[in-house]
Amino acid sequence: MNAAIISIGDELMLGQITDTNAAWLAQQLADCSIFCTEHLALGDDASRLSAAISRLACDPSLNLLLITGGLGPTEDDITREALASALKEELVEDPLALQQVKRWFSNTSLPMPERNRVQALRPTSAEIIENTRGTAPGLHAHLENTEIYVLPGVPHEMKEMFNSSVLPRLRGKSDVVIRTAAVRCLGLGESSLAEILGSMMNRENNPTVGTTASRGIITVRILAQADDEKHAQQLLDNTVAEVKERLGIYAFGEGDDTLQSCLVRELKNTGSTLAVVESCTGGMIGELLTSVPGSSDVFLGGWITYSNEMKISEVAVPRELFQPAAAGAVSEDVARAMAEGGREQAEADYALAVTGIAGPGGGTAEKPVGTVWIALASRARPTLARHFLFKGGRETIRDRSAKAALAMLLWKLRGCDDFSMIWKRTNGESVKTPVS
Repeated sequence: MNAAIISIGDELMLGQITDTNAAWLAQQLADCSIFCTEHLALGDDASRLSAAISRLACDPSLNLLLITGGLGPTEDDITREALASALKEELVEDPLALQQVKRWFSNTSLPMPERNRVQALRPTSAEIIENTRGTAPGLHAHLENTEIYVLPGVPHEMKEMFNSSVLPRLRGKSDVVIRTAAVRCLGLGESSLAEILGSMMNRENNPTVGTTASRGIITVRILAQADDEKHAQQLLDNTVAEVKERLGIYAFGEGDDTLQSCLVRELKNTGSTLAVVESCTGGMIGELLTSVPGSSDVFLGGWITYSNEMKISEVAVPRELFQPAAAGAVSEDVARAMAEGGREQAEADYALAVTGIAGPGGGTAEKPVGTVWIALASRARPTLARHFLFKGGRETIRDRSAKAALAMLLWKLRGCDDFSMIWKRTNGESVKTPVS
């Protein structure tokens, strides 16, 4: 069974908001073994939307169309009108829908503006879907061989309506079982990763394997199809296992895993604690760690030592390391001293420290913008320090630095001290520019 999703709103076309509805709906459809073949975003233009509905409904390969947005009470909410045009029907007021809209206002002790009455309109043959979270009822209709559901654009209203009124009707409709998985990777460029996976990425394969790069993380997407649940899951599990085997330490997690959630889990498993000392990342590592529920069990806290004086006074970095004859703040010696001082002061098992030049200014020929040193101090083992050269703007450099630091400790906890990332610099070697 195949589906398409249309998202409505000028705000999408202007880039003012991100379309999270389509991504969420596509995942729900995949869980129902319904494959989404097309995502379409349109502005508040009734004629364009009507034409898109008609085109998709006439597609013999399509069985289902989901539309989100455009169900509000204002002039730019054009989805009801567009659907009626595609169905070649009039809009009529639905008494039950009007009662629902009135009841919502009554429950909030607000008078219902007359304008909200338009939300009770539906094409003649369409069915109203109750909205228990807002004033915009949904719509259910058929055109040609395509079933159409129209849902509100407000995410929490859309999700509630889909789960309560649409999902139960979709379960069991597909004659093919689809199962998906995602393997999260860091430290390789997308092209290098593709070379490692090789023929696994041939589009004729089942399961299919593809990649997506975002903010330094590469996600390997795997989709398996079969006639029954057991066979589909077996195909998926075997392919996930092979992907992870080929990528080795670079495959840090699966599904919704993040670097920080994997690291917190490993720290808990080993009964270890962590502190951080940050300079150019300005608290990003701490923010990532504290975004994980339960991180307080293992993350003790840290310091943002942006100035040299703070590095000296807060984590006991020797003053002589900042003298003109020394290597300076962005150096292996300072990174090591930051990590070791932070670990000792916090009495933690591990400490991560980052010092670098995030730009746009401050770079030199010897230390260009993007130069970063990351150190990892341990209670029982020598301190590790790694030299990186990150490409991109200030936020990209800071983001990659924070993630590289998390990965250093994660890999150490998994038994790997000797690693390489595309951004790592060793003995003056040239640095590959990351694809993502």
